[in-house]
Amino acid sequence: MSSYEQLATDAVAQIEGAGDLDTLEALRPALLGKKAPVSLAKKDLGSLEPDQRKDAGQAINAARQRIESTFTARHADLASAARAVALEAERLDLTEFQAAPHAGHLHLITQSRDRLEDVFIGMGYTVAEGPEVETAWYNFEALNIPEWHPARGSFDTIFVNLGEPEEVMLRSHTSPVQIRTMETQEPPIYIIAPGRTFRTDTADATHLPAFNQLEGLVIDKGITMGDLAGTIDEFVRTFFGAEVKTRLRPSFFPFTEPSAEFDISLPDGSWLELGGCGMVHPNVLRNCGIDPEIWQGFAFGFGIDRLAVMRYRLDDIRELVNNDVRFLRQF
Repeated sequence: MSSYEQLATDAVAQIEGAGDLDTLEALRPALLGKKAPVSLAKKDLGSLEPDQRKDAGQAINAARQRIESTFTARHADLASAARAVALEAERLDLTEFQAAPHAGHLHLITQSRDRLEDVFIGMGYTVAEGPEVETAWYNFEALNIPEWHPARGSFDTIFVNLGEPEEVMLRSHTSPVQIRTMETQEPPIYIIAPGRTFRTDTADATHLPAFNQLEGLVIDKGITMGDLAGTIDEFVRTFFGAEVKTRLRPSFFPFTEPSAEFDISLPDGSWLELGGCGMVHPNVLRNCGIDPEIWQGFAFGFGIDRLAVMRYRLDDIRELVNNDVRFLRQF
């Protein structure tokens, strides 16, 4: 039995003395192959007495297991060492790149939208969203703009080739979100509807064919134009600063009555138009299943892109979509 233990001890010494994987693998046939001493020892079992054969077999198996476990452990250690050497050899020296990388940040339009949402959420509004592809009902007719209405042509609509002709379109404003909200939500309603809109405008210094709007809607009891004026005044002061003044000028929109356009004051004493507003037309309320004899409301809307141009005093609105990193890094 001691010879089998010595055989295992000698094999373990050879395995532990191997300095690399190639040397270790070269030992495998001699230590664990068919002609290895531990394998040939099994042939001697037939010459032993039956009572000795069992003990000898167990001793041979123990010796082989010891050799195999030592071989496996040594192989893992040498493979790990070889991997570390390879990784070190492949390591790149990046110390020459000393400048810190430029961290990314939100686009100027996204920053403006987030700031606007924060302002109105602070005033008690919630954010509502809807699809960018709409039907004529939501984009026009529910808003008191029937097919024959002359104001419908002023929206320069981009139609989609789905359904009946001129029935499906890219929304030309976010007002359809207001209609969808009034159809599914019981008053009182206090929402803003930011989102992307589309018209056939030619891109120039003040227009984009795809632009971002934010519209607001309030439906409650006892709402008046005074509430609308106060809301606009509070929003403008919060967004632009307390020194900025607001004013309302009479206007016309099919979906509001009375209607107005609201301006903000500039440092030189002039006024700049910011958007449109007015009391929600009774027909719009009826189209959404709301009784105008009980509920009243106001709506307003303006372009987020133009507002960003005003706030940051940009010369050309197209800079917002040119994706010039030199420009975007300034904000």
